[in-house]
Amino acid sequence: MSTRENALYYAKNNYEAFLSNLESFIRIPSISTSSENVVWVKTAANFVEKLLNSIGVADTKILETNGHPVVFGHYKTDTPNAPTVLVYGHYDVQPPDPLDLWETPPFEPSRREDYLFGRGSSDMKGQIIASLSAVESIIKTGEVPVNIKFIYEGEEEIGSPNLPAFLEKYSKLLESDVVLNPDSGMISPNIPTIVYGLRGLAYFELRINGPDHDLHSGLFGGIVHNPASVLSNLISGMHNSDGVIQLDGYYDDVIELSEIERKELSRLPISDKDLLDQTGVKMLWGEKNYTSIERTGVRPTLDINGILSGFTGEGSKTVIPAWAMAKISMRLVPDQDPEKVHQQLIKYIEKNIPPTVSWDLKKFAGGKASIANTNHPGVIALSKALEEVWHTKPVFKREGGSIPIVGEMQKILGTDSVLTGFGLPNDNIHSPNEKLHLPTWRKGILAIIHFFYNYSGENEN
Repeated sequence: MSTRENALYYAKNNYEAFLSNLESFIRIPSISTSSENVVWVKTAANFVEKLLNSIGVADTKILETNGHPVVFGHYKTDTPNAPTVLVYGHYDVQPPDPLDLWETPPFEPSRREDYLFGRGSSDMKGQIIASLSAVESIIKTGEVPVNIKFIYEGEEEIGSPNLPAFLEKYSKLLESDVVLNPDSGMISPNIPTIVYGLRGLAYFELRINGPDHDLHSGLFGGIVHNPASVLSNLISGMHNSDGVIQLDGYYDDVIELSEIERKELSRLPISDKDLLDQTGVKMLWGEKNYTSIERTGVRPTLDINGILSGFTGEGSKTVIPAWAMAKISMRLVPDQDPEKVHQQLIKYIEKNIPPTVSWDLKKFAGGKASIANTNHPGVIALSKALEEVWHTKPVFKREGGSIPIVGEMQKILGTDSVLTGFGLPNDNIHSPNEKLHLPTWRKGILAIIHFFYNYSGENEN
């Protein structure tokens, strides 16, 4: 057998061991946004480093940042003139709330039929284990065809705030020819997918302050402006009835879709019925004159991710709350700038806030949108790899989510990313009962093996 065939054979015979690694990984509650979980985030970083060592990557280090650490690894091949692939991943996860909606505990992996349930099973611990399992299969069975570097961060779920400085500091260490980033997903189990565009992100917390303490609504209702009402009015005015965002200048830098790209996007096999089935809503909603596919991938958005104010416990308590808070995220498209959008939001608030309250706006994550070159050798190698496993050509799509590292690597390292992944639309990422479709995941391991050989220029024997 060829070295490629040996690696594929090894993978097919070690799926259970790979899955055991994933289950151990899921048991670590590496919630990056929670100060209570700092120790567990570090535990996850240590887990990744030890796993790298166990598969044959001896050159590893845990590099500190101003936040959570980054795990680095380097496997140098003896193959002369071999290219270098930088494999990216994030070991942090979203909070599991609301806990009462989980059918099984979020950090106790549960296998049910063809799925593995648990927080991070799909996003993206499952994708990390898929890529590491592919590398293990290659290292354990023959000569590795490429140099492989690894970078695993612990802050992607909070917008990677410390990653740009990290990339600047370690740019020499991270030099590579292409980045393999499996932090996206597939349209369906039968349609392999390559993502060539990602939206950017701007994330804020808006707080409206009223009285210096909660007030009795019977005594003070009607004379004190309720911060929750003020916040509600601000939020309701952020869109008009056609779903158009009402921040002055918000669309000034948005690049309109060409007719060619609209036609290509219309060919994606995702229907409105599919989206209704995935979401469970009564009907879809969004910006007028755009299709659902266009709204989710190539148009900017503004969403309220959470609201908190006053009494929210069981039963009744009649108060005018002292404050109200909302979490606000915006998904940005080329050529929108997160800081410019920040200023647009400030001007909207200043224009619409009544003089009866005070306010404060905090900016959290921010990152620009990115577009990949679909003719890049890495994209071509991945396209062929997916077709070799799924026996059908992959589709290309623009993703609605944001992966800040992609744009930062383009800007700071000068390296393009190849984006794929083996999660599915109904994996419930960021929601209760997150799950991973195991048959698709297993195919993903094989596809990554093919990718490394394809990118090296080695033809399959």
